[in-house]
Amino acid sequence: MTGKSFGQFITQISVEELAQRLSAGEPSLQLVDVREPQEVAIASLEGFVNLPLSQFADWADQIQTRFDPHAETFVLCHHGIRSAQMCQWLIDQGFTNVKNIAGGIDAYSNLVDPSIPQY
Repeated sequence: MTGKSFGQFITQISVEELAQRLSAGEPSLQLVDVREPQEVAIASLEGFVNLPLSQFADWADQIQTRFDPHAETFVLCHHGIRSAQMCQWLIDQGFTNVKNIAGGIDAYSNLVDPSIPQY
């Protein structure tokens, strides 16, 4: 078969697994939050770099220099839809180890850390 495959399966990580990985303090993890700055101001997780999808044009050309395309990369949003879009885009850019955080920060607040505000 020739040609590019579209709609490649995106690997997901549960919020419980995310919490374990974050608490292990793995230095090689790349953490990206694609929510809007006003959403991040309400609720956020430490260590995530905010790259709002709405500002894609501002940061898209820096992605290869700011991040290692082969390092494990977790992508977060509110419920997991925007982060899935970002994961697909990163895969298209040649990233090889991208994981969508299933349920987003909403699920993290519900299932892991109720001190994180919901909105």
